[in-house]
Amino acid sequence: MRPATPATPATPAKPRPETTGKPVPVGPLDWRRLVEWLSEDGVISAAEAQRTIARCAQVQSAQHPLIRLASVSMTRVADGKPLDIETIAQWLAGRAGLSYLRIDPLKVDVGKVADTMSAVYAERHKVLPVQVTTSEVVIATSEPFITDWVSEVERQAKRSVRLVVANPTEIARYTAEFFALAKSVKAAMKAGGSSGAASFEQLVELNKSNKQLDANDQGVVQVVDWLWQYAFDQRASDIHLEPRRDQGVIRFRIDGVLHPVYQMPMGVHNAMTARIKLLGRMDVVEKRRPQDGRIKTRNPRGDEVEMRLSTLPTAFGEKMVMRIFDPDTTVKDLDALGFSQHDATRWEQLVKRPYGIVLVTGPTGSGKTTTLYSTLKRIATEEVNVSTIEDPIEMIEPAFNQTQVQAHLDFDFPEGLRALMRQDPDIIMVGEIRDLQTAEMAVQAALTGHLVFSTLHTNDAPSAVSRLMELGVPSYLINATLLGVLAQRLVRTLCAQCREKDEGSSREALAEIVKPWQINGGYQPYKPVGCVDCRMTGFMGRMGLYELLTVTEAFKDKVTKEPNIDALRRQAVTDGMRPLRLAGALKVAGGVTTIEEILSTTPPMS
Repeated sequence: MRPATPATPATPAKPRPETTGKPVPVGPLDWRRLVEWLSEDGVISAAEAQRTIARCAQVQSAQHPLIRLASVSMTRVADGKPLDIETIAQWLAGRAGLSYLRIDPLKVDVGKVADTMSAVYAERHKVLPVQVTTSEVVIATSEPFITDWVSEVERQAKRSVRLVVANPTEIARYTAEFFALAKSVKAAMKAGGSSGAASFEQLVELNKSNKQLDANDQGVVQVVDWLWQYAFDQRASDIHLEPRRDQGVIRFRIDGVLHPVYQMPMGVHNAMTARIKLLGRMDVVEKRRPQDGRIKTRNPRGDEVEMRLSTLPTAFGEKMVMRIFDPDTTVKDLDALGFSQHDATRWEQLVKRPYGIVLVTGPTGSGKTTTLYSTLKRIATEEVNVSTIEDPIEMIEPAFNQTQVQAHLDFDFPEGLRALMRQDPDIIMVGEIRDLQTAEMAVQAALTGHLVFSTLHTNDAPSAVSRLMELGVPSYLINATLLGVLAQRLVRTLCAQCREKDEGSSREALAEIVKPWQINGGYQPYKPVGCVDCRMTGFMGRMGLYELLTVTEAFKDKVTKEPNIDALRRQAVTDGMRPLRLAGALKVAGGVTTIEEILSTTPPMS
C-alpha cells in the first residue's frame, strides 16, 4: 500500500550538541537523569524533582522512562499543569536536538516501512520508519541517544537515516499495526497471484488461471478491518474506494473535505470491494449496476457503528462509498447542531404544531438528514406514531417506523405516502420532495391533520416557496399547509487546541459581508493554526448554520401565483428570519469559525 501523502517531518538526522548547547549522552534513557534534566531546564521545580524521584523509586517497573514519568503527573512550572507523555517527549526531542513527530497512520507508507526493516528488528530497537524517500529513511525513536543501529540500517536500505522523537506508546502501537497490515496485504497478494495485470494478454491469462483474490482470504479480511479502524480513528464520515487504471485509491472525507489515504494494487482493491459487498448482503457477482447495502461493526471503543454502502460501475471497475453513521454524532440536541437561541426557540415552537408541512433545504451534504433525525427523535414520544419513507434509510432509529423506497417494485415516494396514510400516522417524514406527485401527497397528508417533514434542494429558505410552485403546487395549498422552512449549511469549526486570536481581523471586515445587517455584542475572532489533533488543518468538526422562515399571515399575502422572491425574503426577515451569512458571521465573532469558511459555504446577502 502506498499513501498519497507522505509524512514530512523537517528534522536533523541525529542528536546534535550544537543545537542544545549541552553534551549529548550515549545509551538508553534513565528516568533519574530525565528528572535532573527537567529540573535543569526549568520545566519542573527542584521540589517537584525530589517528589518525582521519591514517587518513582517506590515503583518497580519495566516501563519506558517517559511512560514512567508521565504516570506520576509532574507539575510544570510554567502553568502548573501536569506533564503528560506528549509534553515530555516534545521536551526530550528539543533536548536531543531533534524534532518531535506525532505519528499519523494515514501518512505513513506501510509497504515501504515493512521493506525497510523487520518487525522483530523494529521492536528490538524500539524504532519505527515513518517515511522512505530515494535518499533517506525517517525513523521515529523514543531512545534518541541509542544510535548504534543506524549504520546497519543505512547500509541495508542504501539511504541515510534521519531520526525524529516520538511517543513510545505510539511507536509500540503502530509498529504492531503497520507490520501486521503490510503482512496482510502481502498475504492477500500471494493468495491471488500477480494482480498488476499490465496488459490485456496478462489479464486474459489471469482470468484463465482463475487467480484472483478471495474475499474471505485472511489477508483481505485484515486489510478491510484495518481500513475501518483507521477511518474511525480519523473521524471520517465517508470512505471512498475508487478504481483507477493501474491501482485502487482510498480516500476519507473528514470534516467535509476528502483526504487521500492509500493507493493499492487493483487486485487488493477488487478483493476488498468484494469482501465489503459480501458483508453488506449485496450481489458480489453483479458489477454492472449500482447497489446499496448496510454493515454494522464496532469502533475501537466497542460502540456499534452502522455504515451505508453504495457501489457504482466506473470505467476502471466498481467504485464503493461507505457512509459512516455514528449514533453518538448523528442524533444531537439543537445546541450541538449549532442552533442559536433565537432560532432554537422558534424551531421548537414550529415542530410542536399539530399538522402542516415543515421543510428543510440545502445542498447535498449540508446536514439536512441529521437535523430531521435529531428533531424527530425529540418529538417521537410513546403517544405518537412517527413514520418515515426514505431513499435510502440513512440510519436505523428504533423510535421510528421506517420504510425504504423500492424503485424496482414500483414503490416510490407517492406510493409510500399513500401506504403510510393508511397506517394511522401522527408525524410523517418524507426523505425528499422530488416531483409533483410527492408534493401533492405531502400536501394531502398535511390537510388531513398530519405533521409532515421533508427536504428540498434550494439555496435558501424563501426559495422553497418558488420551488414548490415550479413543481406545480398551487399557491393557495402552500398557504394552507406550509408552516416553515429551515435552510442550512455546514461549516468547519476551529480546532480548540491550536486556534489563535486573529489580530489582523477587524469588525469592519465582518460587517462588510453582512450589510445591511449589523454585528452587535462581543467580537473575538480566531484563526486556524494546525496541530496533530486536527491533522494540521486548523479545523476540528463541523457545525450547522441555519436560516429559519416561519409562515405568518403577512407572509401568506406575498405567496401569490407569481411570487416575488425578494418580497418573500424581506417579509421573512421582518418575521424574524436571520440570513445564513448573518448566522455565520455571528459564529465568526464568537471565535467558532472563520470568515473564509462563511464566504465559501453561504449565499451572498441580497
